[in-house]
Amino acid sequence: MKKNLSSISGVTLIEILIGIVISVIMMGAMFTSYNAVNNTYSQVIDRAKISQTGRDVVGMLVRDIRLAGFKHFEDTSRPPDNYIPIKVYKKKKADACDKIELMHGDKKVKVGSKPIAFEFVTYKITYECKESQIIDKKTKKKIDAYGIYKSKEKWTGSKWEAPNQSTDDFVFKDELIVDHIQDMIFLAIDKDGKILDGSTTTLNDSNKITVVDILLSLRSQKEFYRDKEERESFSLGKNTNKKFTDKFLRESIVVSAHTRNMGLE
Repeated sequence: MKKNLSSISGVTLIEILIGIVISVIMMGAMFTSYNAVNNTYSQVIDRAKISQTGRDVVGMLVRDIRLAGFKHFEDTSRPPDNYIPIKVYKKKKADACDKIELMHGDKKVKVGSKPIAFEFVTYKITYECKESQIIDKKTKKKIDAYGIYKSKEKWTGSKWEAPNQSTDDFVFKDELIVDHIQDMIFLAIDKDGKILDGSTTTLNDSNKITVVDILLSLRSQKEFYRDKEERESFSLGKNTNKKFTDKFLRESIVVSAHTRNMGLE
């Protein structure tokens, strides 16, 4: 006996449309939740990258500062003119960075010597900020930040050797260490904990330094906050804290580097 088709139950068009609407609402809620979690994760990653980059750069600075003034006991080579192991140049503009020069001795194998012979050399390391060359995609202008550049020169006994004329692989000029820097400050401190005001550009001032406080302030590469608000960036010494009104994250790292070779004869 054939079944009456009118008695067979099914899904009406209205029910299908209701199901589609409910599915769209659920997918929208899931996408919103995913987007919120993804943004939070991206912020955590960005903050971690800034912190890691800052620690790497500060670690490099601390290592070179602790090496400043080192010289082998058997080194009888002629020292550089105006030899100053730690030379701090304080920034002249409110929005600029400090600059530091560090000198230390080393012992290395003479190139092509047979049998192997050694020579004593003196290196000068320079850290300084230069205007960032990165272009903001929105404003089409250079970003409001700096890049840290590092140089290393070699004393030949009569002059500082230019990197393009040197056969020493350790010599280089203006290598970009890190970009998106907001500030870099060096404070020279003596054995009594007193800050040596201004720049330390003499050997006498340099020999008084027992600690160098370092502040490194970095800016996120992408906009971090949702809204523009006035935010303050931490500073050191007599420098006033800077205020910014944008969406970028700024983090400051402060470290004390203890010198080991200052004032040694």
